[in-house]
Amino acid sequence: MATKAALDRLAVATALRRIASLLAAEGGPVYRRKAFERGARSLERFGGDFFALVEEGRLQELPSIGPVLERTVVEILKTGGCKMLDDLERRLPKGAAELSRILSLPRMRALSAALGIQSLADLEEACESGRVREVAGFGAKSEKKILEDVRALEQRGRALLLPEADATMQHALEFARAQPEVQAAFGAGTHRRRHETSDRLAIVLAARAPEAALDAFAAFPPALSELRREPGRLTLLLAQGCPLDVRAVEPAALGAALVFETGAPEHVALLERRAEERGLRPPLRFQTEEEFYERLGLRWIPPELREGQDEIEAAARGALPALLSRDELQGAVHCHTTYSDGAAGIEEMARGAEALGLRYITITDHSPAAYYANGLDAARLRQQWAEMARVQEKVGVKLLRGVECDILKDGRLDCAPELIQELDVVIASIHQRFKLDREGMTRRLVTAMRQPWFKIWGHGLGRYVLSRPPIDCGVLEVLDVIAESRAAIELNGDPYRLDLEPRWVREARKRGIAFVVSSDAHSVNGLRNSDYGVDLARRAGLEAADVLNALERPRFPSALRPSR
Repeated sequence: MATKAALDRLAVATALRRIASLLAAEGGPVYRRKAFERGARSLERFGGDFFALVEEGRLQELPSIGPVLERTVVEILKTGGCKMLDDLERRLPKGAAELSRILSLPRMRALSAALGIQSLADLEEACESGRVREVAGFGAKSEKKILEDVRALEQRGRALLLPEADATMQHALEFARAQPEVQAAFGAGTHRRRHETSDRLAIVLAARAPEAALDAFAAFPPALSELRREPGRLTLLLAQGCPLDVRAVEPAALGAALVFETGAPEHVALLERRAEERGLRPPLRFQTEEEFYERLGLRWIPPELREGQDEIEAAARGALPALLSRDELQGAVHCHTTYSDGAAGIEEMARGAEALGLRYITITDHSPAAYYANGLDAARLRQQWAEMARVQEKVGVKLLRGVECDILKDGRLDCAPELIQELDVVIASIHQRFKLDREGMTRRLVTAMRQPWFKIWGHGLGRYVLSRPPIDCGVLEVLDVIAESRAAIELNGDPYRLDLEPRWVREARKRGIAFVVSSDAHSVNGLRNSDYGVDLARRAGLEAADVLNALERPRFPSALRPSR
């Protein structure tokens, strides 16, 4: 059973998202809608004691929660309702939040008045039956375009970043498991494979009466509407703009359903071919995934690897990698403090790492070229080292001296050689001049990676998921140089970065390059970003032996020290 606190926090986030959706439908100021969206996202990501924050009047400590949102959250919790939401729903046609994704408000009102349209399903049916063209202001051409838009929305939702997908999936599973009709519920799809983004989510329910389980789940609070319903399946449109596919099966078929709903189409196609070769015919019914794979002569394949590449052949040979696990990480790498652009001091970061059971932490604030991030010159860096020495006497976690050193336009590192010799860790990253041409960027990185010190290539291609594309460079050429030089590659766990992509990580592993899984933490909570880095490592097939910060404390510093 889901905890009351978790359900209330996520239910409030759902209400904030609904307000945002209705504000968008009404055509009000964009900043108001975005404020409620950001507030919902902040609540979804919060992992602490939500009720304590509310009772102590500390909600505004959360990102994006100001006085207006705080009053709204408290009102929802105290009364179970919200005047702003009630007023919006009274002013707008029923179903406005979902219909606004296809229709303008005047068109929405016209179809609501003429045909009683209240949902996307209503709209689709009205278009299919040719009734929309009969309404004044519409015609056959606009009816055809509306139908195409509805179907496109069903197939391709708004992409959710991994933390947002995590929060939504958590809410969906908690809601499902709270229903008496549901015996078990599991996430599936790209989210279970831990992709950076998901443009649709998927869950699988086990129930003695699958249709009754779907009926119960149809009341999921964040759902704007029911997009499609067929035997054993339900698709809902969520307030975030992402479809949620729900499959319900009897318990005896749960394993097979999970396999088919989790794997990429290429993975599923290979399994179906293998099943056919063994004389197995659909529908395939296995209670567990392990039974399913075993019946096909395969080891169980971790979800992160189910992409239709070489994982089935490896499973048949018993050669699947022992993927890196979260508890195998021994240290936090790439951590910022208030000396540059972090939100916490050295001692606070150290105690945060200690609380997570880690054995060491690298303090790697920015170098001087990152002036916008308050980068440290030599004097301030030595001042930081002195404070680290004082903090070290108070904490058990080992503090390692480092710097995130800018790779300058010509490939030089923004740190004096004599200073580098005194560091434990150097992370070499690009933070500026992202638009160099391919040749210039490749030359820049190759020059940096050939520097004679051991260094970590930080967030290699500089992307921000969904907002900034990777830099253009000859990645394979850079990897060839790293393989021959004194360097490792960071798998950046910041969920907005998740850099490098798995395809490049696999290429690097072929070349025998070592990795670190980092948090790129700018706060104590940011130390948990390494979990996302582990997801990235697992998708690329990495084992603990490939990852330097899976080394025990005595071995890690000697493996990364620039002057070694």
